[in-house]
Amino acid sequence: MTAVKYDKDANGVVTLTLDMPGRSMNVLNEELLAPFNDVLGKIEGDASVTGVIVTSGKKEFLAGADIEKVYGISDPAEAYEMAEQFKVLLRRLEKCGRPVVAALNGTALGGGLELALACHYRIALNNPKAKFGLPEVKLGLLPGGGGTQRLPRLIGIQPSLPLMLEGKELNAEKAKQQGIIHEVVETADAMFAQARVWIAANPKAVQPWDDKKFKWPGGDSKSPANGQLWAIAPSMASAKSFGNYPAVTNIMSSVFEGGITDFDTGCRVESRYFAELVVSQVSKNMIGTLWFQLNGINKGSSRPDGVERAKVTKLGILGAGMMGAGIAYASAKVGVSVILLDAKQDAADKGKAYSEGLLDKALKKGRGTHEAKAELLARITPTTDYALLKGCDLVIEAVFEDRSIKADVTKKAEAMLDKRAVFASNTSTLPITGLAEASERPKNFIGLHFFSPVDKMPLVEIIKGKKTSKETLAKAFDFVQQIKKTPIVVNDSRGFYTSRCFATYPLEGMALLAEGQHPRSIEMAGLQAGMAVGPLTVQDEVAISLSLHVLEQTRKDFAAEGKPMVEHPANPVIEKMCKELDRPGKKAGKGFFDYPAGGQKALWPGLAKAFPLAEQLPQQELMDRLMFAQANEAAKCYAEKVVEAVGDANIGSIFGWGFAPFQGGALQFINAYGVEKFVKRSKELAKKYGDRFKPAPILVKMAKEGSRFE
Repeated sequence: MTAVKYDKDANGVVTLTLDMPGRSMNVLNEELLAPFNDVLGKIEGDASVTGVIVTSGKKEFLAGADIEKVYGISDPAEAYEMAEQFKVLLRRLEKCGRPVVAALNGTALGGGLELALACHYRIALNNPKAKFGLPEVKLGLLPGGGGTQRLPRLIGIQPSLPLMLEGKELNAEKAKQQGIIHEVVETADAMFAQARVWIAANPKAVQPWDDKKFKWPGGDSKSPANGQLWAIAPSMASAKSFGNYPAVTNIMSSVFEGGITDFDTGCRVESRYFAELVVSQVSKNMIGTLWFQLNGINKGSSRPDGVERAKVTKLGILGAGMMGAGIAYASAKVGVSVILLDAKQDAADKGKAYSEGLLDKALKKGRGTHEAKAELLARITPTTDYALLKGCDLVIEAVFEDRSIKADVTKKAEAMLDKRAVFASNTSTLPITGLAEASERPKNFIGLHFFSPVDKMPLVEIIKGKKTSKETLAKAFDFVQQIKKTPIVVNDSRGFYTSRCFATYPLEGMALLAEGQHPRSIEMAGLQAGMAVGPLTVQDEVAISLSLHVLEQTRKDFAAEGKPMVEHPANPVIEKMCKELDRPGKKAGKGFFDYPAGGQKALWPGLAKAFPLAEQLPQQELMDRLMFAQANEAAKCYAEKVVEAVGDANIGSIFGWGFAPFQGGALQFINAYGVEKFVKRSKELAKKYGDRFKPAPILVKMAKEGSRFE
């Protein structure tokens, strides 16, 4: 069986169907490219061929490159040669002397879209699930099959750059509006009929860039129309990425240089920039975690075996605050009926209004319809009546972080539930086993830790209590996937995995502030290290007052257990900000920053007096402290089996608390830094700043063995 089926009709039109045996999706590798090369030779040598249609025998057109092969390349010459071979094939296709049409029955991403761009005409099936784009930047790469040359020549430099720099994926209609696809049709028959009509009408089709009269849409790189773009874009990109994402620079360089040379030279330039990225540590980090580990999680690597998949049809939510309201929206969006319960009806109504606000914003941007909005809102029932929880498959408690309040609502809800229903707590810090003591059936009790805002954050941390059954875990896992989130599974402990590790980031930022480091330098150190926001900003957003509450609760818990608690140097800062200075965080409009109504946030001028400046440390020292604090804690969690899988630890760190994506996650950061080097640097930091930097014992052991996190 061949991966490319060749079929010639009576009119001389050849249909090439990409259909790799034994695979659910077509990918670009030797198994596909070798037969494609053969059929191209057949077309070139057969004068009776009048046109070519390229399509797919799979649900999707072509997913792109074989990532496993790309990931395994360590020699830039091999990466360069791979890109060049693919380009030679595409060049032969577009210069074969016959009109070539791409009949896109489904998704064409990366190399899949590059193949389509090498066809003279593109017709897509109006498949709502189909996506079109060049998302390579999300794995630290650039489009290496001529994408940085064809797309700008097709639609213009200015419209094409955001598509590649942000890795945007478009539906068929949007791709048509952008000029990437020529026609969108409703049926496969119409797609092939239109392809044949176009071939008959355009026997001498050539690509725009091969036409002697070709002019760049919107001008080439030298044109005054693009002068301002090239003056500003690199500095804007650098201000956002701090040089941590070489793919961003290399994409812009490929487009710019391609815009001052001919097409074939531009393609060779692109191959060189591509080769540099393939062998970079950044692409290895990102592919390893955001491709292999993420795909493993999505396929259920952490889900218990032997339990049938289940769907939630009716969901109860206790607490209609930001979290409860966000969970209600995410659930109703996928068709789940939601009972949104609060102590007061106006609070429950306000929780439902949150979904209405999100839907109204989407409508203003031209997304969704009034009918779809009405349908979604009809699925959410705001109430104070626990009796409405009858028939719920799952109830999620999202009330205030207080054991007695949580225990009270648990008992009230469980009284209404079927014996097989699952009860979940959306706590971020309180151990699940302790909360399950209020439950009549701890086997059905689990933690589902969502992140705020729920509509945007992609992760849910599933926490197993000591008595949680595998059936309960499987149901929770399935629900998280049902609402289109990524689940990671962790074991019960104080702060679990994400909250425990995440806390080290703002805590270290506050420790630096207490030592007299400039708050602006502290914030910049976080951003330069690749974190989404600075540590003081994070602390303001989660509320300094909440950290005070957690601190006081933790002290009480340790005292009750008769254990000594190790105080963090950030604790006096938390207490001073809340108790002395009355600056509890962003919600109150005053924390480390001032938040003027309708204005831009700015560092509070009083910080200099409250925390006087001392001798300033080198910026790298600040960056190391912020990153090592997080990574070392993640290693401890892995050693303690709080998190059992390396993939869960890495994805949890990126999706959960915004650990630098280019590093590939908290444990991959240690791998890439080098375990031995990490241990040595940790010891240096511990000697200067305290025992919290002492390397986790697992790392000391790994350094001796020469092993790494796999």
